[in-house]
Amino acid sequence: MGDDGPREDVRDSVGEDAGRGSAEGSGEDERGDLRWGTIAGLVRSAAAQYADLEAVVDGRVRIRYAQLGERVERAAAACMAAGVEPGDRVAVWAPNTLDWIVSALGAVSAGAVLVPLNTRFKGAEAAYVLQRSRARLLFVTGTFLGTSYVASLRRAAAEGSGSGPLPGLPHLEQVVVLAEDAPDTFRTWKDFLAGGDRVPAQAVRERAEAVRPDAPSDIIFTSGTTGSPKGAVITHAQSLRCYAVWSELAGLREGDRYLIVNPFFHTFGYKAGILACLMRGATMVPQPVFNVDTVLANVAAERISVLPGPPTLHQSLLDHPQRDHHDLSALRLVVTGAAVVPLRLVERLRGELRIGTVLTAYGLSEAGGIVTMCRRDDPAETVSATSGRPIPDTEVAVLDSAGHPLPPCRAGEIAVRGHHVMQGYFEDPDATAAAITPDGWLRTGDVGVLDERGNLRITDRIKDMFIVGGFNAYPAEIEQLLGLHPDVADVAVVGIPDPRLGEVGKAYAVRRPGSTLTADDLIAWSRREMANYKVPRAVEFVTELPRNASGKILKRELRARP
Repeated sequence: MGDDGPREDVRDSVGEDAGRGSAEGSGEDERGDLRWGTIAGLVRSAAAQYADLEAVVDGRVRIRYAQLGERVERAAAACMAAGVEPGDRVAVWAPNTLDWIVSALGAVSAGAVLVPLNTRFKGAEAAYVLQRSRARLLFVTGTFLGTSYVASLRRAAAEGSGSGPLPGLPHLEQVVVLAEDAPDTFRTWKDFLAGGDRVPAQAVRERAEAVRPDAPSDIIFTSGTTGSPKGAVITHAQSLRCYAVWSELAGLREGDRYLIVNPFFHTFGYKAGILACLMRGATMVPQPVFNVDTVLANVAAERISVLPGPPTLHQSLLDHPQRDHHDLSALRLVVTGAAVVPLRLVERLRGELRIGTVLTAYGLSEAGGIVTMCRRDDPAETVSATSGRPIPDTEVAVLDSAGHPLPPCRAGEIAVRGHHVMQGYFEDPDATAAAITPDGWLRTGDVGVLDERGNLRITDRIKDMFIVGGFNAYPAEIEQLLGLHPDVADVAVVGIPDPRLGEVGKAYAVRRPGSTLTADDLIAWSRREMANYKVPRAVEFVTELPRNASGKILKRELRARP
């Protein structure tokens, strides 16, 4: 799509209401004034407006919004005392906890740019993002799911010329362990917070107020077809406007109790979770690991009313043999999303659990995490078969191979233009230019169809990405990692159906001459070298991979194999 692509043509292709939207949920309150400006402003506003409402329940710890505001300001002061300057990147590598919320919001309130790290990452994967973003400060969990993140990172960054706590990461000046103990070169969370006590409260407020709404608030790293993670840069204003819209369309209410199973490192967990709750005065109940027994217990004990997540979460909930032994009557809102959401799932959520609102949505990090969303009065068929219509003030088009808008019911590449399209990939102008056209259209690489009402249905992925239990898996990145195995001469990865996770990876590998490598060997090696959702669940050895005349692997042929 070039400069000559008129907005009117795109609106016609998706329907006027869907393509352009209205002022609904635009980030303005009932009085019509802009509420927050920045995420720090949102935190202060929530602490005042919802002061006595319960903000976070994390195990036995329960704090109210006024207390949350105080904790965030103390974390911001500690960041300032640690030398964090506006625009510096600060990373968080930890599961869903109160400490994640406080450390992340504290860093952003101090003017830093948040870089969330996937908790499924191994040390080398985390080190790459830290190096690529030149993060100066890292908040990291101690041990999670039996893995020492500190030890994993130290192994990955042991060699280098840096003078900080990790020689292989010369820009990383401080590492703060979100635990009571830390290695000598790192700091504990308690000691870190104490360091900010000498920073005057007025200085913290002035630092927060100096942040501009158009300043970057976070960099979400996501892999592409090149296999190298790229960081999508999003501003404060974009995040706030986008999730004010999400909160309005979802119908999130003051006093809702929101079980946040979606990981905080993901836009869905951080922004549709933490930021949305701050906007509406909902209670956050973070859950570090998805476990259906824990979900059931939390929903019953905490009277959870809001439960977003991938379809696999809700399917597991419905099918649990002890489901009826738990009181799930408070549940009223579910938001999910995937290429395919079974109609039966929507009907069961509404019928068996009597959930009043079940919605689906589509988004990607490069567009702030949300592009389209169903409306609360949509029929079950629309919710299950589509990802809804564009959110207000957003244009969505389906393009042919030449970049021209296609009419309804024709499949093509999905393109997005609107207030939430990223500023670009962090320090990567070439990748940015390849993704965003001169007139502001984001080429998503996803294939979809718009119906006559402007509802979007995702049908395929140009980038070959597949979704494993809600996590995006990129074959190029997995292939790059598998190629490091000394006995693998060539490899291709495709997504295959899986009854539990939706899709999983299957690797077609060519052994090096004389190798006796087995499928079990390669899978076991993969589990040590990459995040679990990236690990191929099946390996088939072949003598050669099918390629076209230019040498490109014909993945369509691999997918067609039995």
